Amino acid sequence: METEEEASGQMTDEIYTNGGEDEPLQQQQQRRPIISGEQLDIEAYAALYTGRTKISRLIFIADKCGNVSMQLEALRMAYDEIKKGENTQLFREVVHKIDGRLGPNYSADSSWMDAVDRRADQRKEKLENELNAYRTNLIKESIRMGYNDFGDFYYSHGALGDAFKNYVRTRDYCTTAKHIIHMCLNAILVSIEMGQFAHVTSYVSKAEQNKNDLDPITIAKLQCAAGLAHLEAKKYKHAARKAKVIDNINFRNFLELVPEVRELIHDFYSSHYASCLDYLGNLKANLMLDIHLHDHLEILYTEIRNKALIQYTHPFVSVDLNMMANAFKTTVVGLQKELEALITDNQIQARIDSHNKILYARHADQRKATFQRVLQTGVEFDRDVRAMLLRANLIKHEFNLKASRKI
Repeated sequence: METEEEASGQMTDEIYTNGGEDEPLQQQQQRRPIISGEQLDIEAYAALYTGRTKISRLIFIADKCGNVSMQLEALRMAYDEIKKGENTQLFREVVHKIDGRLGPNYSADSSWMDAVDRRADQRKEKLENELNAYRTNLIKESIRMGYNDFGDFYYSHGALGDAFKNYVRTRDYCTTAKHIIHMCLNAILVSIEMGQFAHVTSYVSKAEQNKNDLDPITIAKLQCAAGLAHLEAKKYKHAARKAKVIDNINFRNFLELVPEVRELIHDFYSSHYASCLDYLGNLKANLMLDIHLHDHLEILYTEIRNKALIQYTHPFVSVDLNMMANAFKTTVVGLQKELEALITDNQIQARIDSHNKILYARHADQRKATFQRVLQTGVEFDRDVRAMLLRANLIKHEFNLKASRKI
């Protein structure tokens, strides 16, 4: 886990450097953005990640990409990355996917796998002996470290379930808030890779209970993990908010790394919907290769388009569908069907003149609504006054006292 934190810190520093103000403008312009409408630069994309996360993303790209050259490039990079570690099971899977298409240098390396498995058996035996000795001596800190080492061991070999169990077992031997936070971060990391996002939410909450011991980097990691959990739960408003993107000065530095994303966000909030939707269309192919986002992309694209349609119609009493269709670069017939669906779903309060192709807003009669509220307030006031007078008379004639005496 320490290695993962160091790698994360290095990656953050690198991103800040790439998007910093001190870098010459010419170099910023020459750099090719990682996420753009062009074909995905796999090498640049993979350079943002390390370890198992990097391998998982490369394999996902290979599985989802329809371009054979991109697929083989992703598998080649995954093969090379796996051989830096100890996960022989994942190595076999990648070799099977390559299926000899990259030549003899990317085939099943039996000697490497045997050597790794042999070392793994020796390492496991050593860890078991150490942990048994710690248990016998009842040294809490040593037992915690022993389980943590076992978790690291299983994680490096791809046994995520066993890794999670051992990381969680350290909880009974944590003596400080930092130990608990470390345990939560390990559990979150493994839970994300297993797709168990209920665990992610739970351990993010546990870690956040120790606010005084959280440093800025750890807080950022927990917020990212919570964002992923909200995304998987389809709670998109919780996953990302305008205040944390457009209005956040610190986040703007990151948007400079992805100019197309920056422009589409600004176009949306500036009501330049056609340009915004064009940017989204250009980015879609590459976003479909994102391991977390791909399942939600169609829903998000539909929601963004619907939101744009709603915002476009909101200020007007009537809208010419021909002009609106031009603004959204679509046909009048297609636009009418979209608006009908939004009206039926009660997201737009309007009616459509199909003959003249005009949308008329159904704005509430403010004068009538005001009179209704005044009348309702009068009825409630009259009821309250009558109730108070009744209570005053009951007290005046000691009705309550007489009733209690009879009882």
